[in-house]
Amino acid sequence: LSVASVEDPVVMSKIRQNLREKHARHIADLRAYYDSEIQSLKQQLESSHGTAASEDLKEINWCHLYVLNRCDQLDAALNEANARIKALENKNNLLEKQVADWRERFYASSDNSKALQERLEEMRTGHKEKDNTISRLKSRLRELEEAFEKAYKLSDNKNTRLQEENKMFQNLLGEYESLGKEHERVKDTLNTTENKLLDANTEISDLKRTILKLEAQLKQVEHENALKLRH
Repeated sequence: LSVASVEDPVVMSKIRQNLREKHARHIADLRAYYDSEIQSLKQQLESSHGTAASEDLKEINWCHLYVLNRCDQLDAALNEANARIKALENKNNLLEKQVADWRERFYASSDNSKALQERLEEMRTGHKEKDNTISRLKSRLRELEEAFEKAYKLSDNKNTRLQEENKMFQNLLGEYESLGKEHERVKDTLNTTENKLLDANTEISDLKRTILKLEAQLKQVEHENALKLRH
């Protein structure tokens, strides 16, 4: 059976139903066969009761006792097999529940990891945009510094213009510092998100190993069940 078939509860239910039906038919055939043998021996015993010799009667009686003893042995073996099959079915059901539970946890962790990955990509995109903005502001700041130096060298009596340029420079400097702080905060958030993503990936790896182990146990139990049924 493939792993997909084993995971399907409908398929597993049909398999168990077929096994029970085959088992019941096998038991009925055995009982019918030995009942027929017993009846045949009884008829032979009755028909030869008046004419058979003493040795023949002993042989028939011995065959009769052997058949009855063999029936008792088969009934005992059948009861033992039924108990073993019941135990294997219970173990199968327990393993199926465990596999379903671990699979749900695996899917939940996968969804969480996917959401964290998407959030991380969004933060990386925003971080890249902010880096570009900071680069543009740095370039603009250098241009203003160069213009300020040129204006200062060209004219000492243009105080008003210098004040305006200085005000613009201070405003840009403040905006640059604010963006720098925002940049650091985004970097910290990005590091935290990456750590969460790493933890989620580790948990997913553990869940995958546990599911593989449970599926291997389930296959082993199914194999033991098939061997017991063939026996």
